[in-house]
Amino acid sequence: MNNQRESESTTTNGVQIRQSRRLPDFLHSVNLKHVKLGYHYLITHLLTLCLVPLMAFVIFQAFQLNPNDIQQLWLHLQYNLVSVIVCSAFLVFGATVYIMTRPRSLFLVDYACYKPPSNLQVKFEQFMEHSSLTGDFDDSSLEFQRKILERSGLGEETYVPEAMHYIPPRPSMAAAREEAQQVMFGALDVLFANTNIKPKDIGILVVNCSLFNPTPSLSAMIVNKYKLRGNIRSFNLGGMGCSAGVIAVDLAKDMLQVHRNTYAVVVSTENITQNWYFGNKKSMLIPNCLFRVGGSAVLLSNKAKDKRRAKYKLVHVVRTHKGADDKAFKCVYQEQDDAGKTGVSLSKELMAIAGGALKTNITTLGPLVLPISEQLLFFSTLVAKKLFNAKVKPYIPDFKLAFDHFCIHAGGRAVIDELEKNLQLLPIHVEASRMTLHRFGNTSSSSIWYELAYTEAKERVRRGDRIWQIAFGSGFKCNSAIWEALRHIKPSSNNPWQDCIDRYPVQIVM
Repeated sequence: MNNQRESESTTTNGVQIRQSRRLPDFLHSVNLKHVKLGYHYLITHLLTLCLVPLMAFVIFQAFQLNPNDIQQLWLHLQYNLVSVIVCSAFLVFGATVYIMTRPRSLFLVDYACYKPPSNLQVKFEQFMEHSSLTGDFDDSSLEFQRKILERSGLGEETYVPEAMHYIPPRPSMAAAREEAQQVMFGALDVLFANTNIKPKDIGILVVNCSLFNPTPSLSAMIVNKYKLRGNIRSFNLGGMGCSAGVIAVDLAKDMLQVHRNTYAVVVSTENITQNWYFGNKKSMLIPNCLFRVGGSAVLLSNKAKDKRRAKYKLVHVVRTHKGADDKAFKCVYQEQDDAGKTGVSLSKELMAIAGGALKTNITTLGPLVLPISEQLLFFSTLVAKKLFNAKVKPYIPDFKLAFDHFCIHAGGRAVIDELEKNLQLLPIHVEASRMTLHRFGNTSSSSIWYELAYTEAKERVRRGDRIWQIAFGSGFKCNSAIWEALRHIKPSSNNPWQDCIDRYPVQIVM
């Protein structure tokens, strides 16, 4: 792949817009410290890795003993009481340490994605007509939005909130609360119906929404609606971008390691009503064209009995944060333009920064998931290049050997394209991401769940399959979650794709 980033230049009414269209070739410039971090994660579980084979060896040897061997062993123990006591103490201590330090298994019982009513769908022509009639956009901005829509990868059936369907639009606090309630309660109603879980059984609640954080909080709205118990541990994550869904899962995981025998619900959404941009700054107009209504609710459990009915088991979560770098910190930035209108600005360096975050995340993840053969090939070429300054082309690990399904955040067509090229994926591996972007648009942190729902609707998930969810967002952050299917997954009756899956995949005009 050419190391130079391609760019696209567009001239609109005398205004030239340059947009970077490529991620940097991040797998060809790997930092050794990120590789070491991945192996550090493995070493932290060294006790488990050593004890399990040792116990298996001891049990195997015990089964090989005949009656005479057992009698001789008993006589030996009778005359070596001190040795018996010391060995027993070590065994009890080791077993106690193992039981107390091993992480509890985390099961994904089920999840639900909100499907808005059809009256909230917006076609391209309707979008452009309403944008024109508001009177807030000049001709240059309207033409810019039209071109972004045509190249975005979105289809004609995505959803915008009800307040945006009026002329003029009616963004208000009340309308934003209404959007939040419809999305969160819609997803939770489906989740509770599918799992037969009573709201009172929920011990942990994590809600993430970046741009809308009212008082009382979104988590408090859920507690009030479903009358959750008074000692529930609730969290509300704001301003964390499109990768916050994985962060919320990681927080729920940590809480479930501490609190035994309980359920956690993770609700991921974004609110558009009060965050539509009505100005003419090009970098702040792009979110209007990409972000759409959506949300998800996920039920997690640490109860051993739930393994029988759960869909997935959480294997790994790897989080990368580039916020220490000023350019990364400001590449997705909520601000006011010169006219005082608030919106989210996307930096022209966004793709390069995303590439750096992805490189770090993927390099850290590799030692945890790749087969030994891939790790040896990757590590040997990396060492030859770094230590001996050899002109060796770095080996790109085949992540298709580690994962069966890929859920790449549907943030935009360009990012999906470049991840497909950099990771040498096949079209079927990015199909769920492309189709989610086409059908539902960029639903922010919940997009990875719409993608998993697509894969389930196609009945492609089999027992033992591994799913890689990867998302990135403001800050700048890149986060990965790895799940293992515990059984063959059939699509639920409330799958958001149930009425249209036969039409997909569709051909997307590039």
